Amino acid sequence: MTPTTMTQLPIPSHFDPRTVGEVWRVPYQQRAIEAESWSKRMGLKPAAKDKTRICLMAIDVQNTFCIPDFELFVGGRSGKGAIEDNVRLCEFIYRNLGVLTEIAPTMDTHTAMQIFHPMFWVNDAGEHPTPAATMITAEDVKKGVWKVNPAVAYSLGRGNYMALQNHALHYVEKLSAEGKYPLIVWPYHSMLGGIGHALVSAVEEAMFFHNIARHSQTGFEIKGGNPLTENYSVLRPEVMDGADGRPIAQKNTRFIQKLLDFDYVLIAGQAKSHCVAWTIDDLLTEIQAQDPSLTRKVYLLEDCTSPVVIPGVIDFTDQAEAAFQRFAAAGMHIVKSTDPLDSWPNLEIKG
Repeated sequence: MTPTTMTQLPIPSHFDPRTVGEVWRVPYQQRAIEAESWSKRMGLKPAAKDKTRICLMAIDVQNTFCIPDFELFVGGRSGKGAIEDNVRLCEFIYRNLGVLTEIAPTMDTHTAMQIFHPMFWVNDAGEHPTPAATMITAEDVKKGVWKVNPAVAYSLGRGNYMALQNHALHYVEKLSAEGKYPLIVWPYHSMLGGIGHALVSAVEEAMFFHNIARHSQTGFEIKGGNPLTENYSVLRPEVMDGADGRPIAQKNTRFIQKLLDFDYVLIAGQAKSHCVAWTIDDLLTEIQAQDPSLTRKVYLLEDCTSPVVIPGVIDFTDQAEAAFQRFAAAGMHIVKSTDPLDSWPNLEIKG
């Protein structure tokens, strides 16, 4: 087989798995020169010539989730989850460079004043909720345990505090009615313009290398900027309407259709229990509405994702595993990145 079919490629010498848990500058020009040379030596063709089109969606592989001591490091039960996942993800990209048509990283993108950040809420003492340890329920809002911080009304509600308070109650009631997680107050994270927002350096380097070697623009997808709703899934926010019934957000219809137009969609990233699970769930909903047989084109890289685990506080491992089993029962494939693609079920690449 040629490199453009199933053959796994060697990993370029610049990749050092020991640096995957660190932040550093990618030497773009040097890597671009190396990638062009690599492409010629390996006989790679431009992605535009792929007869079988494969998209790798890498969900929120950002410093904020993947680097120890950053805001929301996803350690899983091992304590090293995201680092180990990203070593495998980088190796997967390099080994399968010749068949990955496009890589689409999603980017969780936030500002300080958002409904899931501490400053949005206060209690009667004027205190903000403790991040990562506070869930706000409809009962909490009704009883006034937590209220919208009046100080944010200037920036978020055009000075209309009551409208924001009404939205807050509507929001948590909607989450409960739709069977979603309660509103969790998270630490400030994925802050737009900050280091935490950036892709993990080693992953960014691998994606850039793919971009140059295959002449395939990396397809960044931004999510999470709406201050009045969470946005675990890149395909739709948690709540799409306000207390008055008017829309405040909408599904990412363009990206949904883009994914479904590929022959195969591979999914990795963080966190398995939240943004990954929610994105897959929304994709499954769209597939079932269009053509349930399309679930067979989706592959979940189970060794490139980990659940949220905060020792002594909360552990979402069981919920993540249950979600993945539900996706498999619906027809999606759970696979390992370390296995050759020709061992994956129902995946055929035309040479």
